[in-house]
Amino acid sequence: MSVGTFGTVITAIVTPFDDELNVDEEAFVSLLRHLADHGSDGFVVCGSTGEAATLTDDEHMRVVELAVAEKPDGVKIVAGTGSNDTRHAVELTERATALGVDGTLSVTPYYVRPNRRGLIGHYSEIAKATDKPILLYNIPSRTALDIPNELLAELGGIDHVIGVKQANNDNLAPIDGLEVYAGNDDVFARTLDMGGAGGILVASHVVGDEMRRMVEQPERRAEIDASLRDVYAVMGVTTNPIPVKAALNLLGHDVGGLRLPLVEVSEEERAAVRAVLERHGLLSGASAS
Repeated sequence: MSVGTFGTVITAIVTPFDDELNVDEEAFVSLLRHLADHGSDGFVVCGSTGEAATLTDDEHMRVVELAVAEKPDGVKIVAGTGSNDTRHAVELTERATALGVDGTLSVTPYYVRPNRRGLIGHYSEIAKATDKPILLYNIPSRTALDIPNELLAELGGIDHVIGVKQANNDNLAPIDGLEVYAGNDDVFARTLDMGGAGGILVASHVVGDEMRRMVEQPERRAEIDASLRDVYAVMGVTTNPIPVKAALNLLGHDVGGLRLPLVEVSEEERAAVRAVLERHGLLSGASAS
């Protein structure tokens, strides 16, 4: 297994909100430190799990600034700075770079579905905006556009582009010139087995220590992975990050609600999340209100 530039267990951290749905800075810092103590050696801040779509640019950059200022020693901070508007992605990348991030994550331009030349132009412009490493983010389930591995390899020739968060499980494979990070929890073990760099993960919010053991105990990786399948599944019981926020609140981490158009879990969904947490013994000593 190669060692990733940004770590191996990288949590796509949620953005906590208070009762008025303003960013809860204290809760964010507390959660960041907790996760760093429980397996995470890197964070993607203000990605889709961090509800970047409903943050203003100033809120977005404030969360990034907090993460950079408060990160524990040795932890890497990757800012989500993608957009379907190249000019906006460039601006976010410039601002995050100035704040001192370790790198940026730039999603495939969604909805507009650029062609091959458009994608090359898009990432070429973003690369001019930073001297930090850039991760591509291929997630066709959200963007309606898949970047095939041969084009990802070509994009890897652009200055500063060093890797990809691969969230198309069917395309998961080594790519010449790029670090490959699992974009879905359920292929984290596969990614490690094939020599990939690690994963950008959601379940690590609640089972980070176990996911770290998958890195450190490769001989037990398959066993641990099998034991966590129900956790991966319940994190997808409805749209991310709804279930993981519910799980964190059940565990006593007050991360608050979600901004529309995301809504909180239904009672059935909350019961499913609670059942999995109980099955793994995670609610012992936690606030389960």
